[in-house]
Amino acid sequence: MKKIPALTIITSTLILITIFLACSKGGGGTNPPPDPCSGVTVVVNGSAVNPTTTGGNNGSISATATGGSGITYSINGGTFQSSGNFTGLTAGTYTISAKTSSGCTGSKSFTLTDPANPCAGITINVTATTTNPSAPGASDGSITASATGSSGFTYSKDGTNFQASGTFSNLTAGSYTITAKDANGCTGSANFTLTDPNPCSGVTISVTGTTSNPSAPGASDGSITANATGSTGFTYSKDGTNFQASGTFSNLTAGSYTITAKDANGCTGSASFTLTDPNPCAGVTVAVTTNITNNTPCLTANGSVMAMATGGLAPYTFSKDGVNFQSSATFNSLAAGNYTITAKDANSCVGTTGAVVGNLPAGPLFSAVQSMMQTNCAPCHNNTIQNGGMNWTIDCNIVTFKDRIKARAVDANPSSMPPTGLLPLSERQKIIDWINAGGKFTD
Repeated sequence: MKKIPALTIITSTLILITIFLACSKGGGGTNPPPDPCSGVTVVVNGSAVNPTTTGGNNGSISATATGGSGITYSINGGTFQSSGNFTGLTAGTYTISAKTSSGCTGSKSFTLTDPANPCAGITINVTATTTNPSAPGASDGSITASATGSSGFTYSKDGTNFQASGTFSNLTAGSYTITAKDANGCTGSANFTLTDPNPCSGVTISVTGTTSNPSAPGASDGSITANATGSTGFTYSKDGTNFQASGTFSNLTAGSYTITAKDANGCTGSASFTLTDPNPCAGVTVAVTTNITNNTPCLTANGSVMAMATGGLAPYTFSKDGVNFQSSATFNSLAAGNYTITAKDANSCVGTTGAVVGNLPAGPLFSAVQSMMQTNCAPCHNNTIQNGGMNWTIDCNIVTFKDRIKARAVDANPSSMPPTGLLPLSERQKIIDWINAGGKFTD
């Protein structure tokens, strides 16, 4: 391998360092060119001419610029032109830019305004005469309007289409807004209403009719035939909504109906009619008979009444208070007393009868014991003196306490009664015979 002399390496290094230092100081062909607009100020001046009418487009701006040469001009960022004059402008704010041949720029804003409001202080009043349509739905109404407060008026009924005349014809009933506009576009308006004439003014419609009641309770074969006077072209309704040419309404049940008649102009009149069911009980006599079982004293009420009804339409229901009805014709567990039995048939026709539930008479065995008790026991057991809490003057006490009577008067348990000694055997036998027979009031 060939060696490079050390002097050659040192010389090359010095050359590279020299080149680096030269580049660091801006030397050589790589430095950027100087800014041509540095220190340059482009100033835009000018004058503006406003449009001569509101909304007009004859405004203009005339601009000049200093600060350079070869100046061109642009409006609102548009294409640059050699002239600084811009015409055909409406009211608004515009930015005029000026650019030199070196590309240096400057700008200025200009504002164009419309002339003063031509309607300031102007009040336009609109009045009119109206002619209503001659009949409901007709289109022969009219409005003739006039305006004051300015001049050169045109008129409109829709706010868009204007005409020289203030007369508007062929109008139907309704609300209209008439606008008047003067030569400067100033406007005023007023509302006018056309109304249809009332076709029912002075018209009185009378409704009469004949009725046919249903043939039976609950039947739907009743009818009403109505007739109206006072106008023409009638239709009829029984619900106020659905009308028909005929005044006859069939298949009706009992009830109240309002029949309305309406003429060709919509004028109405009405009358009420009532259909009634026939009386299902006319000529009907419900006869009630009873079979009575009397009450046995000293027991829970056990009397009864069994009713039978004829003369009406089955099935019947029955009541002993006229309010609560039952399908059974038998009333059980009755105490002695007076009852009114009512029978009601399928048509609610009723008939009544009185029923007296009595008490069964005392039986001979009980009567024998009662007599013996009154003689031997009642003197010490009565309403005033109730030894041992017993009152033997009350028949049902004898029935209720029969076992106690037997224990004391027959069995001497726990002691004999009366205290003077047991009763004769014949008297004691009466007690035994009665108890053995059942010990009831009726034995």
